[in-house]
Amino acid sequence: MTSRVAKLKTCLFGGALAALALPAIAAAQMPYPKVTQAMLNDAASSPGWLMFNRSYAGDDYAPFTQITPSNAPKLKEVWSSPKINIPDGFEGSPIVNGDYMFATTPMDHLMAFNAKTGKLLWKYDYKLPTAALKTICCDVNNRGVAVYDDMVFMGTLDNHVLAFDAKTGKVLWNVALEKPGIGYSISEAPMVIDGKVIIGSGGGEYGARGFIVGLDAKTGKTLWKTYTIPSPSEPGGKSWPAGAYKHGGGSPWMTGTYDPATHDLFWGVGNPGPWLATMRPGHNLYSDSLLAMDPNTGAIKWHYQYTRNDTWDYDGVNTPQLVDLKHDGKSYKAIVEANRNGYFYAINRLNGKLIYAKPFVHDLSISGISKTGHAIDNPKVEPALDKQIFTCPSFLGGKNWWPGAVDPKTNMAYVPTLHACMTMKGVPTSYAAGLPYLGETFTMKPDPASPNELGSIQAIDLSTGKQVWQFKSKEPWDDGALATGGGLVFSGGTNGKLYAFDAKTGKIMWISPDLGSAIIADPISYEIDGKQYVAVWSGWGGVWPLWSGKLGASMAKAPRGGQLHVFAING
Repeated sequence: MTSRVAKLKTCLFGGALAALALPAIAAAQMPYPKVTQAMLNDAASSPGWLMFNRSYAGDDYAPFTQITPSNAPKLKEVWSSPKINIPDGFEGSPIVNGDYMFATTPMDHLMAFNAKTGKLLWKYDYKLPTAALKTICCDVNNRGVAVYDDMVFMGTLDNHVLAFDAKTGKVLWNVALEKPGIGYSISEAPMVIDGKVIIGSGGGEYGARGFIVGLDAKTGKTLWKTYTIPSPSEPGGKSWPAGAYKHGGGSPWMTGTYDPATHDLFWGVGNPGPWLATMRPGHNLYSDSLLAMDPNTGAIKWHYQYTRNDTWDYDGVNTPQLVDLKHDGKSYKAIVEANRNGYFYAINRLNGKLIYAKPFVHDLSISGISKTGHAIDNPKVEPALDKQIFTCPSFLGGKNWWPGAVDPKTNMAYVPTLHACMTMKGVPTSYAAGLPYLGETFTMKPDPASPNELGSIQAIDLSTGKQVWQFKSKEPWDDGALATGGGLVFSGGTNGKLYAFDAKTGKIMWISPDLGSAIIADPISYEIDGKQYVAVWSGWGGVWPLWSGKLGASMAKAPRGGQLHVFAING
């Protein structure tokens, strides 16, 4: 950890941030369309891109039809940001409202662009305290903002949430949810529902007890706070040994989804702490779980736990995507998720009951699904203090945080996939605030079922959970996916190129030029004045270069630094 902290300090105080070192500056502004709750409810039909996964459904599906498989080869870059010399992962999704685009970078910087021309309107440089960099396990990323009324909201690595004037970048309020340096961090994009800014904490690798909060959008006042690891007096609290809940992890560190029809908020919860499960016997609720919550109060309505007593770091934070599907002749209001444990899940979003779960990668840790609808852990590959195991998938999962996409026209989900395994062995550990709380050593290994490919993007039939097509990659596929009404799926490779696939067949219809660095951010699409645009950050970093070990040797010298790229068809 020491070398990582030193690197981050250099990044914070050195010349890498020179291009972003100015305070918020105003420029000549265009009219800004205020964002109403009705607009957020109907974000799926918006010409912009109003939230992290486009709409409350979290499906990363844009209905625009201007760009198609037949004309995709005509795509050209129409504008790009200046290159930003931060040597960390650019994982943000820009938000577009009217002609305004809001984009974040690593180290919590925020910029506003004209989404049509690329003109910089204003920028804000958040000043991170050094203490915050002690407890960041997985790069200094910031995944984006939320918009509501005439405000923009952003979380920070030192556990603050800020509100900005969307037109000028002026800070309207700034509240702290936790102290920096004791284990907590925030890297996800917030969500706004009915005037409440909702965001979750990170820090599971440091034993930080996870929580989700709802803040008043006008003032930043905390309206409710729900811990995702319950105390003994709360439902689920007895699933932990005495006292273990205080440092149980369970960080809800990725943005959730919401159903306006039922007023149900859905949020995923991360791994328990410490990693070594023998230290915390029990199901360990609500780690590795999907929660259905009341967004007005934070009350938990139901839960579904993907991996009980997890010992492999198989978080449950991947985006819970809302879909309507048919399975075995029955229709469901469902949630689908490609989970870190290697199974693709369909869950009834009205009651939390499993519809189906199918493996989408080589999986040794989970040996099947029980009659009660839960994963069956394989005891042969559970590590202990005197036991080293080999299992698949790795702790980075069959799929990590990268958002997939769902296309209602094809009835398919598009899943960025990682094909890697690991060894694990238990080691003694004890909790200390601000220090890693793992209890396991680990080494990434090739997957014997896919020795020549580390990554892929695959299409899965929503009705069956079975693979339809797959594009394989020698290197990891660490990017999200965007599906469009024109019949395309966009996703980027670690080779620095953005791909457009035929949504039905997986055939490559277009490949961008080299964008200067690997792509690990989710592409977006929006329309202005009748023209469709596709935008994505390049900028290598994230979990793979930090934790892949020898398996990541081929990417060790990959170019760093970020740049926002916007494409369209001219003429």
